Amino acid sequence: MSPVWLVARREIRTRVRTRGFIIGTLAVIALMGGYAGLMAFIGNQVGTTKVGVVPEAAAISQPLQASGAAYGKTFQISTVPGPAGEQQVRDGDLDALITGTADEPRLVVKQTPDSSVESALNAIAQQRAMDVELGRYEVDPAAVRAATENAHVAVTSLETNDPHRGERIGMAIAAGIALYMFLIMGGQMIAQGVVEEKSSRVVELLLSTIKPHQLLAGKVVGIGLTSLLQLVLIAGTALLATGASGMLTLPSAALASTLVWALVWFLLGFFTYATVLAAASSLVSRQEELQNVISPVIMLLVVPFIIGVSVLPSSPDNSMAAVLSLVPGFSPTLMPMRIALGVAAPWEIAVSLVLSALAFALLLRLGGRVYSNAILRTGSRVKLRDALRAA
Repeated sequence: MSPVWLVARREIRTRVRTRGFIIGTLAVIALMGGYAGLMAFIGNQVGTTKVGVVPEAAAISQPLQASGAAYGKTFQISTVPGPAGEQQVRDGDLDALITGTADEPRLVVKQTPDSSVESALNAIAQQRAMDVELGRYEVDPAAVRAATENAHVAVTSLETNDPHRGERIGMAIAAGIALYMFLIMGGQMIAQGVVEEKSSRVVELLLSTIKPHQLLAGKVVGIGLTSLLQLVLIAGTALLATGASGMLTLPSAALASTLVWALVWFLLGFFTYATVLAAASSLVSRQEELQNVISPVIMLLVVPFIIGVSVLPSSPDNSMAAVLSLVPGFSPTLMPMRIALGVAAPWEIAVSLVLSALAFALLLRLGGRVYSNAILRTGSRVKLRDALRAA
């Protein structure tokens, strides 16, 4: 393994120190942090409604503020004089102004009233009117409210509701996109590196001291660990940013499980696809011919990614996605998405791991043979059949 690690360290040092790697990683991290901050700001603005109340209707402020939670809103209430409040509504500093009295409130808005404010105000007005009517008949309004508040419909849920379903869907989509992007980018780095070394004949110098399969393994391990480092940095920053902004409230165990499984499937998927791409790229000697041999392999990544982002968010228990997540080649994208959604059974994870490992072992054997037999053959494109049959 010593030659393999020598090649791997060379790949890691060469690529990690490049300006593109450093700037690209920092740029993505900055975008992640900016996006999380923007979403938190927008969420705070959308969830907060600024309401002004004239002094004559100040008694309505407390019940209005308390009713905000029922509408998923936070009512930010301030006491303002009537004329000044109307001007603030025109300027957009206030979303609404309550005038009149606590018994007969009036809602002043710029154009269309916020439905939550209008509904909450109507409910408060109706409750106060009912209290007045009950008082006329010498009935205690507090006793009536206590009796009516205990009346409710009994609900039987056949399935347990997941309060974090939206966040799980978001995590699944993010995991699918991240794995897809890094598998594509890492695989293309492998393919381009193989062709560059072959066309420049550097590979002939390297193979004078180490064996072809050692060079192949070293390149795959080195670029794989480089991509893994970049993935961990970006994913870790994204998780910290979304957690700090309050966008992500999943339990830490669920977050850790999603991240660990994503890394496991990334490594397994990368080593599999990188081996195949390295073998395929060894068949050509020019960059112009590279896309022709790696496009079929890339398509194997595109198909499960499309299925994952288009089917799983709306139908996590989809049987087609469940079956395809067990198929080697589809598993590195679909299985971590199903794990993030919490719908992958332990036996499904185990089966997909075993099948993917067996497929990797087979492809490593075949890919190593193709690479060994084609990497030193320059000129015209080497046919796959000839590379497999060569001694």
